[in-house]
Amino acid sequence: MRDDVTPDAPAPRRRSFLRFTGALGAAAALPPVLAGCSAGPQSTNDTGGGGSGENRTLTAVIGYGNDGSWDPTQTASAFSMAANNHVYEGLLDTDPITRVPYPALGTEVPKDPNATAWRFTLRSGATFHDGRPVTADDVVFVFDRILDPGTQTLAKGFFVSWLDGVKKVDARTVELKLKFPFPEGLSRLTLAKIMPKHVFARPGAWDDAIKGLAVGSGPYRQTAHHPKSNTTFEAFAAYNGPRRPAFKKMNWLTIVDAAPRVAKISGSDAGAQIADNIPYANISRLEQGGMTVAGGAGMNNLFLMFNTKHRPFDDVRVRQALHYAIDTEKMVRVALKGHGKPASSFLNEGNPGYRRARTVYDYDPEKAKALLKAAGVTNLKVDILAVNVSWIVDCLPTIKSSWDAIGVETTLAPQETTAVFTKMDQKQDYQVVAAASNPNQFGLDADLIMHYNYGPQNLWMGYTRWADDSVARKLFTDMDRATREPDAAKKKAMIQDYIDVVAEQAVLYPVVHNELMTAWDPRELTGIRAQPYPGINLLQAKWI
Repeated sequence: MRDDVTPDAPAPRRRSFLRFTGALGAAAALPPVLAGCSAGPQSTNDTGGGGSGENRTLTAVIGYGNDGSWDPTQTASAFSMAANNHVYEGLLDTDPITRVPYPALGTEVPKDPNATAWRFTLRSGATFHDGRPVTADDVVFVFDRILDPGTQTLAKGFFVSWLDGVKKVDARTVELKLKFPFPEGLSRLTLAKIMPKHVFARPGAWDDAIKGLAVGSGPYRQTAHHPKSNTTFEAFAAYNGPRRPAFKKMNWLTIVDAAPRVAKISGSDAGAQIADNIPYANISRLEQGGMTVAGGAGMNNLFLMFNTKHRPFDDVRVRQALHYAIDTEKMVRVALKGHGKPASSFLNEGNPGYRRARTVYDYDPEKAKALLKAAGVTNLKVDILAVNVSWIVDCLPTIKSSWDAIGVETTLAPQETTAVFTKMDQKQDYQVVAAASNPNQFGLDADLIMHYNYGPQNLWMGYTRWADDSVARKLFTDMDRATREPDAAKKKAMIQDYIDVVAEQAVLYPVVHNELMTAWDPRELTGIRAQPYPGINLLQAKWI
């Protein structure tokens, strides 16, 4: 849900939020057998630099932490997910922009998306980074973990509602059995990255994956991992898949603070060729310096999450009042420099499933005050527990001034994302959380996005303490009915209808959707496309 995790059927229970989101700061050394993972600051570790011409190292700057979970079945970390897309493959993967599926480890996309059985033949000669062949056993191993009712993973929420099971047909063939026709499942297969059973079935290996152990069959092999500093990669020489590696080596730096991140790609001493999460205020200067800066508009959003067991936030009128009170146009103009829109649905306007919600929180302070009066609420004091993602911090003053203006005394408390959600995970009391989210990391289909955020055993509903509400229970039933609806037009309408309920209840709801900016040096790189979710994808990029 978060912007650095932005952001992914029921989501996992609260076994440990940090394992799912990638907020776990792990510096423990990993087994040396398959990954060069080590702890320590960048200055004391190999950064993967050096080389010249086509052998030079591509350096990227990622505006999110690399110290989160690297387990593909668990993570929603922006850095880890972006890296895993280069290290691992699914049976199918999807284009990072269109999200159209293409064959990866599987040799073709099933011809009938509406079938209830999909058979996949694995690519001949596909091998893991340790030299062992990819087999049907590895595929079954991963899907068994995802579907195991006794194992809570983030990926479970993307598959368990529609996928009945996966069986081995022969050494290079698997068959997926569906519970009902679900064509959207084809694009979701990219979320089931195939991992070597001989590595991850051993005791403790899943914990090692959380800490940074990454062994896949993709075009790049992880060579070193330094939490809170950088992760390095090199081209996997034995890769024979569809998107060949164009860079001999890559060094991805994690720089969360905006100023040093921008400095790393600026001026004559620039040490990197590409960076994501570019602040809007720096766009002009970077362009004047010869950089290309492009944006992607999608589900990236600032959302408010209310603790419905903490009065008066159990009253829908109070939640609505606080949304109506926010001057969202000012927020877009001042904080986002025009690179955003006030939310008019849970989905962004560019989503294929979008329809303007029945309840839209246009700026209306008088209505906000009337709702608070109707709820019998006076002298309300609110502490906003907020993440310190740079653009969120820029937006917070607008929320404070808007709430102060209607008589709600507001205190801002931005802090590290890890700290915010550790409190959530520990069930600590809170009033309102302001954070960033981008479910587009997982895909575009509205069913996936809404189930990521809402569901009876959903992690986020646990944080809101709302899942046992009668409105919530009906909502979850309606959501599951929409998942099973075979007619695409009817399904779209059903989803839009229940999004109206989500909008009205405002338990967890976006305030603004904004554009994410990526900058790169066009004198050195070609084939770059700015994506509307955190991270970068270099599978079709190359040196000039």
